[in-house]
Amino acid sequence: MNEVYHFLNKIGPIWSALIATTFTWFLTALGASLVFFFKEINRRTLDTMLGFTGGVMVAASFWSLLAPAIEMSEGGSLPSWFPPAVGFLLGALFLFCLDKYIPHLHINFNKNESEGVKTDWHRTTLLVLAITLHNIPEGLAVGVAFGAVAADLPHAEIGAAVALAIGIGIQNFPEGTAVSVPLRREGLSRWKSFMWGQSSALVEPVAGVIGAIAVIYMQPILPYALAFAAGAMIYVVVEEVVPETQRDKYTDFATMGFVAGFLVMMILDVGLG
Repeated sequence: MNEVYHFLNKIGPIWSALIATTFTWFLTALGASLVFFFKEINRRTLDTMLGFTGGVMVAASFWSLLAPAIEMSEGGSLPSWFPPAVGFLLGALFLFCLDKYIPHLHINFNKNESEGVKTDWHRTTLLVLAITLHNIPEGLAVGVAFGAVAADLPHAEIGAAVALAIGIGIQNFPEGTAVSVPLRREGLSRWKSFMWGQSSALVEPVAGVIGAIAVIYMQPILPYALAFAAGAMIYVVVEEVVPETQRDKYTDFATMGFVAGFLVMMILDVGLG
C-alpha cells in the first residue's frame, strides 16, 4: 500500500482521480459486456444485483465518506457535525434537482413512468440517463478521496480511497449488466446495447477529476465534499435503487443482495482503511 501511496503522490491528485475512476468505468463496461453472452436476465437476478448495488452505496456513504468527513471536522472552529451535515444535505439537494429536471427512466419502470422534464426521448436514452445519475456522486466520491490522498491532506488514507474505488467498481459491474441486457431484450444489437451500457459510467472520470480539482484549490471544503458525495448517493439509493427492487415478488432476494453489498463494502473499508 505504501508503494501505491508514493505513486499517487508522484502523479498528482488529478491523474490519481482519473485513473481510479477509469477503473470504476472499466468494471461497468465489463458488466455491460455480458450482453455478448446473454440476451436476457431474469428478474430475480436483476433485483438481487440492484440490491447489492444499493448496499455498497449505503456502506460507502458512511464508512468511506461520512466517517472521514466527521473526523476531519474535529478540532475546528465549527462543531464537528456541521460540515458533514451541510455537505450531506447539499449532496441530497443536488441529486434532487437533477432528478426533477433531467429526463430519465428507472430500469424496471414503464415508459409512462419516466421522471424529470417531459420529453419524447427514446426509452434507451432515458434508461442510460437514469444510471448516469447514479454515477455522478460515485465519480465525485472516488475523485475527492484519491485527490485528497495524492495532495497529502491530513486524515486522507490511501487504504480508504482504494477500498472506495474497489467497492464502487464492484457495484458498477452489475449496473453495466442491468443496462445492457434489458436493452438487448428490447431489440438493440449486442454492440449497441454494450455501448449504451458502458456509456452510462463515462461521467465517472469527469466527476472524479472535478472532485480532485475541488480538493486541490479548496482544501478546507474536503469534509463538505466527502459528505456531499454521501448525501447524493443516499438520495439515489432511497429514491431509485430500492424502489426498483421492490416492484416484483423477489424483494427478499433484493434485500439479501443489499445486505451482501453492505457487508462487502464494510469489509473492504475496515480491512484496507
